Amino acid sequence: MFSLLWPVLAWRGRPPFRGGLAGSLLFVLVATVSSPIAAADSPKPTDIAVAVHREGEAIVVDVNLVVQASPQEAWDVLTDYDHMARFVPSLTMSRIVGRSDGRLLVAQTSRFRFGFIALKFDSVREIEITPLREIRSTLVRGDMKASAFTTRLVAEGGATRIINHARYVPDRWIPPVIGLAMLRAETRTQFGDLRAEIMRRKIREGPNRQSGIRYRSRVAQPRLGNSTTPLPSTESSPS
Repeated sequence: MFSLLWPVLAWRGRPPFRGGLAGSLLFVLVATVSSPIAAADSPKPTDIAVAVHREGEAIVVDVNLVVQASPQEAWDVLTDYDHMARFVPSLTMSRIVGRSDGRLLVAQTSRFRFGFIALKFDSVREIEITPLREIRSTLVRGDMKASAFTTRLVAEGGATRIINHARYVPDRWIPPVIGLAMLRAETRTQFGDLRAEIMRRKIREGPNRQSGIRYRSRVAQPRLGNSTTPLPSTESSPS
């Protein structure tokens, strides 16, 4: 999940354009921030709390939301890296390329379109999991100086609270107002997509739902350091 926001940060970090193109890009930025966020679940994604602020050169993002599903149902979606591109629109590729002792190596490709501009970004992350409780992710390589996040699941009656804390260090300048506003909006949309998928699976699979452990057991499990799968490069390239 969690190269998902890097294109937002990496692209905002490029030096501002000049001339007529600058006006066009500014229009795209403002229009994107101002447009209504599409509903991904009921209640609407606007009830997903997202806070974004700076700490020196780092950008800190905190997310807090509730989904009307069990921790197992939420966990199955949040850790379904091999199929995440099917239900997160900004991902074009996501796969597990290594496993070892509770850790995963996950490669993802994200594609974002802002008006007439399309951008693609590759990333590789190491994921440490504590089943049904916590996901810790650290950037191995990608389009940032550093990136780390922790996602926690807390059972609340028949629901689950998802708490995400992320810290990103971009490698370029980021507009102080528009850049952070777009990051906040994009974060809320993407967590809305994840919550919607949790609810879709809950409704579709009902009491016959397969757990994430059995589901993932059918996927090939190369070990970290021994995988023959080539890892993607991290050079960004416009479409």
